Amino acid sequence: MHGRIDLLENLIQAIEADDAGRRKAHTTVVMLGDLIDRGHDSAAVVARAREWSKHREVEFIQGNHEEMLLVSRKKTESLRGFLKFGGIETIQSYGVDAETIAAADFEELQRLMNEAIPQDDFDFIDSFKKMVRIGDYLFVHAGIRPSTPIEHQLGQDCRWIREPFLSHKGDFGAFVIHGHTITEEPDVCANRIGIDTGAFVHGTLTAIGLEGTDRWFLQTNDRGQQETLEASAAA
Repeated sequence: MHGRIDLLENLIQAIEADDAGRRKAHTTVVMLGDLIDRGHDSAAVVARAREWSKHREVEFIQGNHEEMLLVSRKKTESLRGFLKFGGIETIQSYGVDAETIAAADFEELQRLMNEAIPQDDFDFIDSFKKMVRIGDYLFVHAGIRPSTPIEHQLGQDCRWIREPFLSHKGDFGAFVIHGHTITEEPDVCANRIGIDTGAFVHGTLTAIGLEGTDRWFLQTNDRGQQETLEASAAA
């Protein structure tokens, strides 16, 4: 969701309404990572996600942007990449103004970032998992390496991989639900579904609902529209 608190709030409303309108069931929400960077409200997204998890069961998966933030706390060379891919907006969202950021060298900016972001937020983000398996579904940020058993997958691949994951046509050992690679519409394949529809790029945030063999998408966008789309073709 890349700092888009507006889209997250709307999607939470859509998820809660959808869940309330279906038959009673044990529901788990899985957030696929990249809560932060690029958008201007990363701090608010982190706070809202944590608050939501106090009221329902939510699993959090670490994305590559969360990884970059955590590594940048101690490694200034990693901070360069973090800033390049949206980290400046994250630091600003925690109250460090643009002029201060522009005037600081990397060591100073690292110190400012570590002081501005509460330790509780760092600890919360550090607690995110590399993957979550529920039944026949595997939830992961970027994907997994084909032909490697699920239990042997590396965190780096789970957070960063594109190929050979995206082009793989075979069985992964579970049906994979992932983000990371942006497509304008959900990327529905026989062995995986990608739901990163570009909250920051295209202004659309997508969730997928799963119950037995039923699959459906919930979407919200910059125009304030909320939609429920069936995804039966993904079977």
